[in-house]
Amino acid sequence: MTALVRSELQKLFTTRLWWIMLIVMLLFTGISLGFLIGFAGVEGAQGAPTLPGRDTLEFQRSAWTAGAGSSIFVMVLGIIMMTSEYRYQTITTTFLATPRRGRVVAAKLLAGLLVGVLFGVAALLLTAAAVIPSVLIAGGELALTDGGIPRIMLGVVATSALYTLFGIGLGALVRNQIAAVVGAIVWVFVIESLLTAIPALQEVGKFTPSGAAQSLIAVQADTGFGQADLLPSWAGASVLVAYALLFALVASLTTVRRDIT
Repeated sequence: MTALVRSELQKLFTTRLWWIMLIVMLLFTGISLGFLIGFAGVEGAQGAPTLPGRDTLEFQRSAWTAGAGSSIFVMVLGIIMMTSEYRYQTITTTFLATPRRGRVVAAKLLAGLLVGVLFGVAALLLTAAAVIPSVLIAGGELALTDGGIPRIMLGVVATSALYTLFGIGLGALVRNQIAAVVGAIVWVFVIESLLTAIPALQEVGKFTPSGAAQSLIAVQADTGFGQADLLPSWAGASVLVAYALLFALVASLTTVRRDIT
């Protein structure tokens, strides 16, 4: 299995795709951090700050969650990791080299987890480079080991890793690269947005992957979708793991039984 995982990683890291997606993810995270830092403590129309000041713990909590908003990019990367094999017909060679298809899918999932963790850590490093100087310049007290910050960091990495699994599972299920990518984007930006924006649907929205991911990075108990509270952290993690296992199972079963010719 180790050799298979190494092979899957080599397939990815010998292409330009991974670092292009990494740069795009970091740019997206950087823009989010830029807006947050730029408008922190700025007074709104009512005279009250629209965002917490850079010297507050609330600002640090908000800033450290910035990397979680880039999970769509690792999901797309996971989709491409799987669907590119079908698109360029390299899947035939892969299964000839390793006839046990379940092992191939497992290797892709393990490789995806490692890549997701890598992207999550990269997002945290960029966040640290932006947050730490901002807080210190503002005269605030830096919180890295308390105030819920460690849990937020762990949540960002876990979300990134699990969203990669979603992408691989979706790619194995759909196989068509364009359809899978478009479907993932529509789900994240349209369907989940509606579920979290419409009050009557918010109770369902917190059980979606996005809602479960939010529960990992939310610290305050009153942080949620409108009037509906988020799931507890342990429940959100369980929901994300359940989604990942479900996608992995579907990916394995459909890949093993399908004719690839």
